[in-house]
Amino acid sequence: MTLSPALSACAAIVERGDPDRFAATMAAPSDARPTLWPLYAFNVEVARAAYASTEPMVAEMRLQWWADHLIDLDAGHAPSGEVAEALQPLIRRSKGLLPVLTAIAEARRQDCWPEPFPNREALWLYLDQTAGNLMWAAASSLGAADRHEHQLRAFAQAAGLANWLHALPELVRHNRLGLSGADSVVLGGLAKDGLAMLSKARAELKEVEPSARPALWTGWASAVRLKAAATDPVRIDEGRLGPPEAYRALALLWRTLTRAI
Repeated sequence: MTLSPALSACAAIVERGDPDRFAATMAAPSDARPTLWPLYAFNVEVARAAYASTEPMVAEMRLQWWADHLIDLDAGHAPSGEVAEALQPLIRRSKGLLPVLTAIAEARRQDCWPEPFPNREALWLYLDQTAGNLMWAAASSLGAADRHEHQLRAFAQAAGLANWLHALPELVRHNRLGLSGADSVVLGGLAKDGLAMLSKARAELKEVEPSARPALWTGWASAVRLKAAATDPVRIDEGRLGPPEAYRALALLWRTLTRAI
């Protein structure tokens, strides 16, 4: 499949900035990739915004630019940059996409500041507004019905928690996105909650449209990471939640062959 220059640029951004989603998208059918690349590239761009400057207000200005430009794209104005160019047809095709993407950009304001999440509820809300919105944007754009939104968001929150735990040592080093009072007991409890949420959502999503399933493949490592964190929370601080590199290829190959979640 030949990609346009804008889509090729999006794929390159995802490959460099989000290897897990890049691998999951490469495992997806080729006709799904023009939908997934722009969404995931947008996510990388807004995630980077928090680290564009050591001054939180300056970083927030970049996020505000994206929030404003999304409105411009929906109105049919000329896109600024290749990610915006690839994103515009999706936004104009699906009127429900604009508020979802805007919510992702707004939620990323949390990333710009050193203050930790005050409690677990705030963390779960952030995970829904970031991972939840992104997975719903991807799945709905690939044909998921509205009746599956709640379960898709639950799956995404659990997957987002797994990724947050996996990244936590690096986040702590950058003084970003910590959780107030998060000792090993708290983190282990969160991982157990996430594992239960993941299992329940996966069971409830057995009837999700086959065309939308590749959007869930980004959670290929979630169960492994959550199990590791729940069993031995010390592995979180040590950055040992895994899985090994070889597991990714096997996990995604299995999904490609079976269309499983």
